[in-house]
Amino acid sequence: MKIKKLNRVIISIISFCLINMVSCNVYAEVINVNARAAIAIDSKSKRVLYEKNSDMILPMASTTKIMTALVVIKYGNLDEKITISKTAAGIRGSTVGYKEGESITERELLYGLMFRSGNDAAIALAEGIGKSIDGFSKLMNEYAAEIGAFNSHFESPHGLDSENHYCTAYDLALITAKAKENKLFNDIVSCKDVVAEDMDFTRDYHNINKILYQIPGANGVKTGSTGKAGKCLVTSVDIDGHDVIFVVLNCTPRWKETGKIYKYVKDNYSYKKLYSKDELIAEVPVNKKNKIKLSLKNDLVLPCENNKNYTTKYVVPKVATQTVNKGDNFGKIQVYEDDKLVYSEPLIAANTVNAHNSIINNFFKRVNRE
Repeated sequence: MKIKKLNRVIISIISFCLINMVSCNVYAEVINVNARAAIAIDSKSKRVLYEKNSDMILPMASTTKIMTALVVIKYGNLDEKITISKTAAGIRGSTVGYKEGESITERELLYGLMFRSGNDAAIALAEGIGKSIDGFSKLMNEYAAEIGAFNSHFESPHGLDSENHYCTAYDLALITAKAKENKLFNDIVSCKDVVAEDMDFTRDYHNINKILYQIPGANGVKTGSTGKAGKCLVTSVDIDGHDVIFVVLNCTPRWKETGKIYKYVKDNYSYKKLYSKDELIAEVPVNKKNKIKLSLKNDLVLPCENNKNYTTKYVVPKVATQTVNKGDNFGKIQVYEDDKLVYSEPLIAANTVNAHNSIINNFFKRVNRE
């Protein structure tokens, strides 16, 4: 009985909880941005570089179509044609001008959706992929939850005002960061013009997103405007080879204010490489001969605020009590800015080690023999 109790005590001492999380750091407002809500995040690390009311529930107009595009890319067959219905052809607001009975590929409809903010393209895609607006909206909400956009709810693929259609600036940035992982999405939103004969489309398309012409390195993403949502804009800009996502909601001077936040980020942050992929970060002993070697899956590169001190530490157990396979998450690395945690990600086992003959198991064997 005493031995079992001792075993439990020792196990509780050496056990630890792995936390795979990204710290969402909210910074005090340091510039005056004329928007109801706004945010800037690093697309890869999700580190927040600027925010104003970023967790406020708001309508988001046609920036909704970022999620629409994501669902289409995930569930659709882009070379399949969809017949434009009477409902799609008759939708109000911004449209491409598709006619009832036209047959358009999903790929072309995506360009109409993102270039011209076509509500007719949105309805056609929803009917073709989700079989109905409600069916497609269900897919949108499920995907939003997968991404971690928990304060969002979608009732349509186009974003026209409705009571239970809303998002937050932070959620919209997360959704956009997910979309930016996809090459096709990037190809579409970064392009300014498409010629029909080059793409085997039914018509030419011109991108109405003015930000592509206003900020150096801008590579997307989507405009939006309704009476309830006001002027909205989601922007992606390549800064030193890294995408930074900017969101402004209910922002009449959306081009100007996005430029203001961009300048703030550009002036106050620099990307720093803290560790290289596969660089040895830590070792954890398993027995007298073997150790688990821990590294990172990718280079650790973060936007670091100028004139701030950054330190890193790793959280791992003193010894390993179970078999660990190469590629397993094991422990984590943390990044601190002036002693404040700003980022965390898992460490990865660089080798496979069998823990059957581990230090702790050998200890228990000796105790039990006694």
